[in-house]
Amino acid sequence: MRQKLVTPWKPSKTQLLAARNQRIPDLAAKNLIVLFAGINPGLYTAAIGHHFGRPGNRFWPALYGGGFTPRLFSAFEESLLLGLKLGITNVVERATARADELTDDELRAGGRRLEAKVRRWRPTVVAFVGIRPYRVVSGVKHARVGLQEPLFGGSRAWLLPNPSGLNAHYLPADLAQLFGDLRVWAMAEHERRQQKSRQQKSRQQKSRQQKSKAIEHG
Repeated sequence: MRQKLVTPWKPSKTQLLAARNQRIPDLAAKNLIVLFAGINPGLYTAAIGHHFGRPGNRFWPALYGGGFTPRLFSAFEESLLLGLKLGITNVVERATARADELTDDELRAGGRRLEAKVRRWRPTVVAFVGIRPYRVVSGVKHARVGLQEPLFGGSRAWLLPNPSGLNAHYLPADLAQLFGDLRVWAMAEHERRQQKSRQQKSRQQKSRQQKSKAIEHG
């Protein structure tokens, strides 16, 4: 059945103001290839109820430029990501006008909640979209973009820059390249993980068969 998508719309000033401290649902499922973890929802995102929703945010173009999606999706089409084994969540759930309104203690608490979610969902990679929040959450003060050494909730962690249009340190082409690097590594790692799981199931099945034969001939 073809999935029904939400018609794009723009929130009013009143709706934006009312979105402060609101939360939006995680877009997640078990065994995803990549679970993207934003910092927290902005007011525009919370008002429309869709991740990375503010016009000018470069997350969706970077996702497409990096090869994750077959075309440029809008935030209102986010549900299509699950069919590609991709998901989105946030470190901190409540919406603010600016990410710098969040305290380090709030980021650490959000990190602990996120870690519990990751252990439950078991994605191959958790991609943190924002360098400073990851440094606070992980305690790795000089973490840089790319694959991270420590696991997060039992999954591999990857660090990406904040795709906000306010982040002038990274051009759209830079973001597309970094997202593409993640896609190549995550796809290969996911396949290795799936293959390992199939091998384990095969060994378990053979073991059960051997035990059954032993009982029959016992």
